Amino acid sequence: MAELVKNPAEMTAPPLDENSVSPWREAWKSFYKNRMALAGLVIVVIFILLALIAPVLAPYSFKEQVLTERMQAPSGKHWFGTDDFGRDIFSRVIYGARISLWVGFFSVLGSVIVGTMLGIIAGYYGRWVDGFISRIFDIMLAFPSILLAIAVVAILGPSLRNALIAIAVVNIPNFGRLVRSKVLSVKQEEYIMAARAIGMKDSRILLRHILPNSISPVIVQATLAIATAIIEAAALGFLGMGAQAPTPEWGKMLSDSKNYLVQAPWTLFFPGIAIMLTVLGFNLMGDGLRDVLDPKMKQ
Repeated sequence: MAELVKNPAEMTAPPLDENSVSPWREAWKSFYKNRMALAGLVIVVIFILLALIAPVLAPYSFKEQVLTERMQAPSGKHWFGTDDFGRDIFSRVIYGARISLWVGFFSVLGSVIVGTMLGIIAGYYGRWVDGFISRIFDIMLAFPSILLAIAVVAILGPSLRNALIAIAVVNIPNFGRLVRSKVLSVKQEEYIMAARAIGMKDSRILLRHILPNSISPVIVQATLAIATAIIEAAALGFLGMGAQAPTPEWGKMLSDSKNYLVQAPWTLFFPGIAIMLTVLGFNLMGDGLRDVLDPKMKQ
């Protein structure tokens, strides 16, 4: 019997598997194999770089007016042509990337923070708390998103900041319901019940266990929501309820050029292409993240 009991000092940990791969590295490999998702990532990175180096790359100021050069077609001097005030469209499109990406990122960030918090509270505590929060979500989702955004901007006043707030408010129910449904399943797991049994505080359970295990679908939804937020910001700008002149916001540029569609189609074409490519990039990247992070999509 004495021979069967090993000395603890002689016991060693099992060797690590050299072929084991971390979850994040495995996720990146799966994402890298998806060519469409990788193309979306490239598009998004290009527009982010354009936004960051806009002052260096833009040949002119976005608000510089040269009335003697108004409505000029694309040329070597003005790559995308000029608008009705003689402003360089290429410079305005590049600076517009800053506005659109800024609105997209921060409006979705606000939606994620508020929606996730409300969804966790509703899913974890249930009963009347869940009923109250869920009814608020249902009321907000009963309105078309663009109409609700217009209503919020109408109350706060037309400006880029208020457009950002309106877009954030519109997207809160989407994240709230997504997180709530995930929490309802996660809180039934045995490790959550064990944490409750040993007297762990609710705040610790929510932050250390439930939130990390409910965040994957939020990341995917947030990526797709940025594309939607950019479209909604462009729609508000087109209606004159978002960015105000001379801010080079893509939707506002489309609104300003709609009267010159036949005379100067390039004033409408290039901002529209910028919106389309940016939204396409985020959609492709979001689909790739969904395939990587959603267990149901894995074979």
